[in-house]
Amino acid sequence: MIEIAETDSGVVIAVRVAPRASRDAIEGEYAGALKVRLTAPPVDDRANEALRRFLAERLKAPVSAVRILSGEKSRNKRVQISGVTREQIVALIQSCRT
Repeated sequence: MIEIAETDSGVVIAVRVAPRASRDAIEGEYAGALKVRLTAPPVDDRANEALRRFLAERLKAPVSAVRILSGEKSRNKRVQISGVTREQIVALIQSCRT
């Protein structure tokens, strides 16, 4: 089960990033986190920026609404997304399973 927490300032989710993938995609769940593949390499903050842009695009939110709370130098991250609901996150996860 993917860890999703609703707060006053948005939704916080656990994300597992796989950089240098062949395409940007949501791959489902990995160890309680949303698994996201990104083509960006994990250097000079490029994978983090790619993650922010990718999640913002998929959730139809501004990039500024997506913030990495922890794990900036790790594959395991906690990401806060302002202006979205838990239901939108669940719908995003379910859309990748079909």
